[in-house]
Amino acid sequence: MYTLYVANKNYSSWSLRPWVLMRELTIPFDEQVRPFTDGPALAFGDVSPSGRFPCLVDGDTVVWDSLAITEYLAESHPTVWPADKVARAFARSAAAEMHSGFGSLRNVCGMNVGIRVELASIPDGLASDLARLDALWTEGLTRFGGPFLAGSRFSAVDAFFTAVAFRIQSYDLKLSAPARAYAQRLLDLPSMQDWYQAAVKETWRKQAYEREALAAGRIVADYRATA
Repeated sequence: MYTLYVANKNYSSWSLRPWVLMRELTIPFDEQVRPFTDGPALAFGDVSPSGRFPCLVDGDTVVWDSLAITEYLAESHPTVWPADKVARAFARSAAAEMHSGFGSLRNVCGMNVGIRVELASIPDGLASDLARLDALWTEGLTRFGGPFLAGSRFSAVDAFFTAVAFRIQSYDLKLSAPARAYAQRLLDLPSMQDWYQAAVKETWRKQAYEREALAAGRIVADYRATA
């Protein structure tokens, strides 16, 4: 069986992607959770060559980085990507764009699942990222008929935007009605509900991420458990 190492569920957007993908596609795995700390950023070097999570272990094979894990799984599980060639090309392109882009969205609205924030402002970079996100989601939903980005079935491209759905919820980000409906569809997935419930029960805190949230605006609610 695969072993998937993930970091805090409240913060770790990268860990969320393969976790939700495997859960939604019913790919069995053993979960190992380790919290971020206020120590070194590359704290997981005993498991992951990069020192970062997520990391997938399959026997003697170790795969790190969420995109690499996705492609590794796709070699044995064909439902990871859409079967249709055109839909698959779109899905891979959109996932890769999320993997390498949307820097302002990441930096201003770091994933912090259990809080709700009223943003102090919408910087130009964030506005640009939200416009691109809206256009990308609308294109996928329109071209392939929904309810997911590349058609009727959840696939890796949807997994790559799950952390964005949590950000939309945490920071009340404004998008078009179809895009908001898609984000809610992701939030309603059983795996996402399970991740959320585990996240708000965590008492671990990383102060750098807490400061990022405070820099973004005013925290209007905090649903996380306290130590």
